[in-house]
Amino acid sequence: MARDYDSQLLESVTVRRRRMGDALLFGAQRARRTADERLGKLFAGIAIAAVLCAGCVGWSFIQHTLAKQKAEQQRQQSRVEQVGPPAKSPQPTGPSATTHASAAPHPSSSRKPQKSPQPTRTPKTPKPTQS
Repeated sequence: MARDYDSQLLESVTVRRRRMGDALLFGAQRARRTADERLGKLFAGIAIAAVLCAGCVGWSFIQHTLAKQKAEQQRQQSRVEQVGPPAKSPQPTGPSATTHASAAPHPSSSRKPQKSPQPTRTPKTPKPTQS
């Protein structure tokens, strides 16, 4: 019988400690939620946030890749459209000619080289002779 009393005492102490812990953690609603439920919700929220972040990073990567491909296609199309070498502009003269001549255009500029205008030729017609 002594062992039965000891086990009852230990069980009642355990129940009392659990109730005190629940009262401290959950207040008046201690019967509605347990600590395991709250931790489960916390981990579920973290998992959902991680999936959303990974989705945003993936979407950004896809958009960046598509933009790079589009820019490359535009560069290739501009090379195909280009018939001849770009027209050379006359070199400036004077003391500042060396600074302007050595300045190269920025490689990321989106300006297309302009084609030099071709002179139009009119066919020559013989002059009528007077007789």
